Amino acid sequence: MERTTNTQASTSAKLTLLALALSAFAIGITEFIAVGVMPMLVTTFGIKLSTAGLTVSLYAAGITVGAPLLTALTGSVRRKHLLLAVMITFIIGNGLTAIAPSFTLLLVGRVIAAFAHGLFMSTATVIAASVVAADKRASAIATMFTGLTVATVTGVPLGTFIAQNATWRIAFTFIAAFGLLALLANWRLVPANLPQPSGTNAGGFMRLLREPRLVTGLLITALGYGASFPVYTYISAVLGKIGFTGQSQVWFLLLYGIMVAIGNTLGGRFANRRPLHALAWMFAADFAIMLFMPLGLVNSISGVISILLMGLFAFMNVPGLQLFTMQVAEAKHPQDAQLASALNISAFNIGIVLGSTLGGRILDSFSLHMTPMGGALFAGLALLLTLYLARKEK
Repeated sequence: MERTTNTQASTSAKLTLLALALSAFAIGITEFIAVGVMPMLVTTFGIKLSTAGLTVSLYAAGITVGAPLLTALTGSVRRKHLLLAVMITFIIGNGLTAIAPSFTLLLVGRVIAAFAHGLFMSTATVIAASVVAADKRASAIATMFTGLTVATVTGVPLGTFIAQNATWRIAFTFIAAFGLLALLANWRLVPANLPQPSGTNAGGFMRLLREPRLVTGLLITALGYGASFPVYTYISAVLGKIGFTGQSQVWFLLLYGIMVAIGNTLGGRFANRRPLHALAWMFAADFAIMLFMPLGLVNSISGVISILLMGLFAFMNVPGLQLFTMQVAEAKHPQDAQLASALNISAFNIGIVLGSTLGGRILDSFSLHMTPMGGALFAGLALLLTLYLARKEK
């Protein structure tokens, strides 16, 4: 009888994680599909490419606000109810984006979807950890995040393919429809009697922000993760400059996503024991790649190599950055560990905002080929701060 009960619990947990992974996949497509459809938005609304970059930077800003603030405000809401509300908000945001008659309303839809994204990250992490045994929590969270990885590898190229063969509006409609599928999966597969996490309050923010190592770690997250976005925000235009157009861009984005997935997986292994040491050499490699890239983008072969290397190293730092933040919080203020995770999610997206904004300024003032210099600046600063923390640890 006990074995039957354990089997049923295991099956239920797997189904719950599947529903969360489906949601993460939909959210993963939404975050970066604007990168693939940006030239189409320029044509539709008659705007500058740097203005179209707001679809990336404002989305990231919405996550930045949504992750910690909405996590704190919704701590008393039942987890399943909150998850369903998040997915409904996600569908509304993408639906508005798909039908937006103006670029301003499109940005409103993007921000609404971004609020859902930020809150989903903290909510889904808690749910994933609560449906399995204590010794399997990390694996459960990794399973949930598989949806984001798969979206990076296949979702963005798929969305770009739909946009190129239909319209960008159909692409966002497809995302909203996938969000509806994820909503139904969450409704059917996520249990209603989930435990409530420990509540947080404004004091948690103050406790964490008074920790110099954690604040420095958040700054490193913003700079290190944001280093690729002066280039990645305008990747469709960059690919066009080196000879990739139409369907060839879709295949290249798929290959880029594979490099990101490889880098993310390797980064987790490298950072398991000494995250700061691993992060230091990752940022050093990223810095070198960004310095080379303006020269590499002068022809297709060197351009392809430099962009793929950027993809390999740009997201390799994510596991180490998340691990370091959690280690600092758990050592000093374990009751605020969930809030620290939400703050780090905000820091990732602050990096996107800063990186894409800097890329737009460089694009307007100089040229597309010079955008990697913004990435080199960010990676260099992240490297210096990481070496500073590593030295203090010793």
